[in-house]
Amino acid sequence: MAEPIWNKFLTERDKQVFGAAGYASPMGFGKRPALLVIDVNYAFCGDRREPILESIKRWRNSCGEDAWDALPVLAKLIETARDREVPVIYTTGIRRADNWDNGSWSWKNNRSAENKVRLTNHDHNEIMPQIAPGPRDIVVPKHKPSAFFGTNLMSFLQLLQCDSLLVTGTTTSGCVRASVLDAFSNNIRCTIIEDGCFDRSQASHAINLCDMNAKYADIVKSDEALAYLASVPRGLFDLPSGEGMAARANG
Repeated sequence: MAEPIWNKFLTERDKQVFGAAGYASPMGFGKRPALLVIDVNYAFCGDRREPILESIKRWRNSCGEDAWDALPVLAKLIETARDREVPVIYTTGIRRADNWDNGSWSWKNNRSAENKVRLTNHDHNEIMPQIAPGPRDIVVPKHKPSAFFGTNLMSFLQLLQCDSLLVTGTTTSGCVRASVLDAFSNNIRCTIIEDGCFDRSQASHAINLCDMNAKYADIVKSDEALAYLASVPRGLFDLPSGEGMAARANG
C-alpha cells in the first residue's frame, strides 16, 4: 500500500500521536452519495496548462499543473456518476461586476481587485469545459469558501436524500476543507478523492488531507471511488430532468 501523501511532512511523534489517540479510523462510503465538484473554474485552473508561477501572473488563484492533472480524473468521476444516476453537484463563485461583494476576500490579498478584470473570453468563475455541467447536473453559486454557507446545497441534499458526499475540487486547504467541515457538522459522511483535489500549495494540500483524514473524512484515490460509484444502483435519486436547460443556456 502506498504511503499517504502527507507522511513526508509529519514527524515520527506526529505519526505516533494520531495512532495512539485513535484518529484516522476509516468510516466507509455512504449509501446515497452525491459527487461534489468544488470551484473547478478558470480562476483556479487558468486557461491553459502551464507552470504555476507562470499561470499566477495572469490568474492569481491558479493552481497550475496540479489543476490540469486533476481535470481528467474529475472527468472520469463525473462520467461514472452520471452513468450510475448519482447526483453531480458543482459549486463556483459568483460576483457583482463591481466586485463589491468580494467582501472579506479582499482583506488578505492585495490582488483581489483583479476579480473585475476579464483576462480572456472566459469569466473567472466559469467551470472548466473539460468537466462542464450537463443538463441534469446541479450548479450551486457561492460567495464564501464553504459550499454550504449562504447556499441551497443542504436543501438540495435533503431533497435528494443524500447521506454522503464524494468531494473533489479546489483548494484542498480552503473551499474543500470548509465544505467538508460543514458537511461533517451536518452529519453528512464525506469521502475526499485525493487525486481529484488540488491546491496552489503542495504542502497545504498534503497537510489538510492529513488533518481531514484524521477527524472529518476518508481520503481515497479515484480508482477506489470509481469502483464504489460503479456499485451504486441506478434509480436511487429523483434527479432534475434537464428539460429546457440547453435552451436556457443558449438564450
